[in-house]
Amino acid sequence: MLAALAFALSAALTYASIGYARRRRLIDLPGQRRSHAAPTPRGGGVAIVVAVLLCVGVPIALWSPDRWPVVLAIVLVAAIGWIDDHRPLAAGVRFAVHWLAALIVFAPTLLQFLAAPGAAMEAFSGSFGAILAAYLVAGLVVGLVIVWSINLHNFMDGIDGLLAVQAIFVFAVLAVLLGRHGAPEAAAAAVVMAAAVAGFVPFNFPHARIFMGDVGSGVLGLLIALVGFALLGQGTAAVASVLIACSAFVVDATATLLSRMLRGRRWYSAHREHLYQWLVRAGRSHAQVVGLYTGWNLFVVVPVLFWINRLQNIPSSAPEFASATAPLASGPALLALGGVYGLGATLWWAGKRGCLRQVRQRGRR
Repeated sequence: MLAALAFALSAALTYASIGYARRRRLIDLPGQRRSHAAPTPRGGGVAIVVAVLLCVGVPIALWSPDRWPVVLAIVLVAAIGWIDDHRPLAAGVRFAVHWLAALIVFAPTLLQFLAAPGAAMEAFSGSFGAILAAYLVAGLVVGLVIVWSINLHNFMDGIDGLLAVQAIFVFAVLAVLLGRHGAPEAAAAAVVMAAAVAGFVPFNFPHARIFMGDVGSGVLGLLIALVGFALLGQGTAAVASVLIACSAFVVDATATLLSRMLRGRRWYSAHREHLYQWLVRAGRSHAQVVGLYTGWNLFVVVPVLFWINRLQNIPSSAPEFASATAPLASGPALLALGGVYGLGATLWWAGKRGCLRQVRQRGRR
């Protein structure tokens, strides 16, 4: 029911946002650093944000008040993205807000420890200073993951449908994993998020009538990180599964970022150096590129995830058996994770070289 409502609400608001963007002249014009050929409105991702907040965020927070910080983080990331869609902001301002959102997400955990450190000290058999340091390191890691996920998904939102289709896939995988690990409420939330994105897709793919904008891409990056965190306590195989599900975007964005940094480029500035952008420059249509990334998900990610989680197919009624055999799945899961990312990095490198040759050949004609 909530999924259907999220889909309908997102679709209706996306349609309305097209007219709003045109009236406010929120238009992305074709240019050297962009992959589209026609002026296109931006900011349609606000529809996804509103649908998720009304159908998932606020209801969960009303039921569990300790979730309000998550809602606040979503609103903050959406707000800075919405402002940036109206008038571009400095990268430092955006990053500061992203880090603030990450701090808001992690702060309740840290404050809970500071309010009652004895329980954690007894559970982990450590001193106050050692455990506090561990919490701070964990907070830094959580912050890095959140900020990178927000910006990664922003970087990958450069052609019609790519981010929306990928987000639906990742939310679907997370829903299955969460359901399998005994978290039906979180799984249902992931399904509703996927439905909200699906309501946006008809206006963005195969030919975009509106772009998601920073307001949508940033929030999707935050949501994927937050839902993925729900599997942190479920063992190595579960965490590896989350990383594998996100591999298409993580490989392209991370490899491109490192490549630009090594060449002394400003990594935060707009460019067309991701593999998906090179594929378009080499002559593929946006739909063909989305098809290639979807092919990776269906023919590499899904079989690997099926294999990993089949190793963990332990009945929930026997937790002691599951605990004893969990290490048997951890080794293969880590090998699979390394294999998927190794293959992805190899294909990224080969794909960019092939695209560069094709672009040069087209330039000589």
